[in-house]
Parts: sequence; C-alpha cells; structure tokens
Amino acid sequence: QVQLVESGGGLVQAGGSLRLSCAVSGRTLSNTAMGWFRQAPGKEREFVAGIGRSGYSTVYAVSAKGRFTISGDNAKNTVSLQMNSLKPEDTAVYYCAARRGQVVLNTTPIDYWGQGTQVTVSS
Repeated sequence: QVQLVESGGGLVQAGGSLRLSCAVSGRTLSNTAMGWFRQAPGKEREFVAGIGRSGYSTVYAVSAKGRFTISGDNAKNTVSLQMNSLKPEDTAVYYCAARRGQVVLNTTPIDYWGQGTQVTVSS
C-alpha cells in the first residue's frame, strides 16, 4: 500500500528556514509525480510546489517561487521542501501529495495524500 509520511514541521521565526520531508513507500519516484500543498486556518487548500516523475521538472506557486525548493532523493525515496525566508503568511498545515502521472500542479488530480505537518511562522 502507498504511504506518505511527513516530517520536519515546527515553529520558526519570520525569516528563518525549515525543511520538510516526505517518505514514500509503495511507489518509486521514477514513476510518481510529487507535490506539496498547504492549508491555513479558514482558508482553502492551495498548491505550493510540484516535482515531476524522476524529478525532471519542478513548478512553484507564485507565493513560493524564489523562497522554496522542492527536490527528490531517489536513494531514500523521499521528497523534500526547503523553505527559506519564511513569512507569517506561510503558517499552515503542509501536505505531501503523490500522483500516478507526469506532474503535480494546482489543478491535477491527487492519488495519495500525507497526513500533514504543521508549520508555524511567528512575527
């Protein structure tokens, strides 16, 4: 069975950094598109970043581009989201997502979801 296990969330001051990780079991990154979404209190879930099968391409939301980096580690079968220059508006539950397709974008269907990890950025 496919499982996505997230780690790395926590509390950080504005301007700081966090690195989220998603361990994937049941699928390999060579045939799986991965992504990160987030949901803030009272807000809709939104797309943050995506990485294509075998990591051949990446795409970012406007809010993340230039600050966040998504990457994959084929040896460990994990996907990470490096978040720099964090802002209070980045506070949200971050979800790892996987798709049996080429890419993950804001409108693509998602086949598997992680349970989410809380990221809190203080002023």
